Amino acid sequence: MRLRHIEVFQAIVQTGSISAAARLLNVSQPNVSRVLNHAEQQLGFALFERHAQGMMMTAEGRRLLPEVDDLYQRLHAITQLTEQLRRGEGQTVRVGAAHAFGQMVLAPALVNWRQQAASVNVELVTEHFSTLCRMILDQQLDFALVFGQQVDAALMAEPLFHSSMVALLPAHERHTGPVTLSWLCANNLLMMQNQDPLGRVLHRALREQGLNPPVSLSIKTYSVIADMVLAGGGVGVVDLFTACRYADQLTLLPVAQSLPFEVMLISLRDQPQSQATLQLKQVIRDKLWAIARECEQRLL
Repeated sequence: MRLRHIEVFQAIVQTGSISAAARLLNVSQPNVSRVLNHAEQQLGFALFERHAQGMMMTAEGRRLLPEVDDLYQRLHAITQLTEQLRRGEGQTVRVGAAHAFGQMVLAPALVNWRQQAASVNVELVTEHFSTLCRMILDQQLDFALVFGQQVDAALMAEPLFHSSMVALLPAHERHTGPVTLSWLCANNLLMMQNQDPLGRVLHRALREQGLNPPVSLSIKTYSVIADMVLAGGGVGVVDLFTACRYADQLTLLPVAQSLPFEVMLISLRDQPQSQATLQLKQVIRDKLWAIARECEQRLL
């Protein structure tokens, strides 16, 4: 018996007539009669006897019924499971992020996500770029939000946003307009590490201008640079998102020289992702752009 045959058989058992079975299946009565006749022709025996009071199961039909009922229970379980999968119930999405995105982007994005998919579990890891890449390659993360740079051939990078780094000055600083790298160096520029994604951009720009801060203090975490500026330790250059977190405590200014950075999502190449993962990625994209526009307005 084909699945359609079984479906019609079960509907007639439930309703007792071909007309009622047709209404249950939302098809025409001739369609049900045709499927039933085809099933009985293929089987070589009748499933029902037609009586004035309705359809009566034959002995052969009664012997088939327990198996048909069992099959329908399994089909119902499959239907429930597919609906749960569509909603993401019982799934876990493992997302990583560079430290700079953890509080500014991922925190509000996950709040929005929980409102949309409360039944989906999320594991969040904030780490440095190299660690996040390794965790994705080891299949410990589904994807990560990072600053753009070259990635392993086994990884796929999806560019999301381009911008330029921002200068952080103490709140009392009277400087207006874009600041130059030479001015920053002369005012105790707190440096990013050279191997850092944004640090490479900054160090290259300094080399091209023959600049070298008189006192070298290399810091790997961008928020620590902002905290150092806040504590009176000098001036800094950070990404737009970190800068925006300190907009009410520090002075944010554009840098005269171009210090571009890119934000991207990285994941394992050729690895299918769940619907829940794809949906969370879209929530993060939307939140990233909304926050980026808000941050850029602060610099106008």
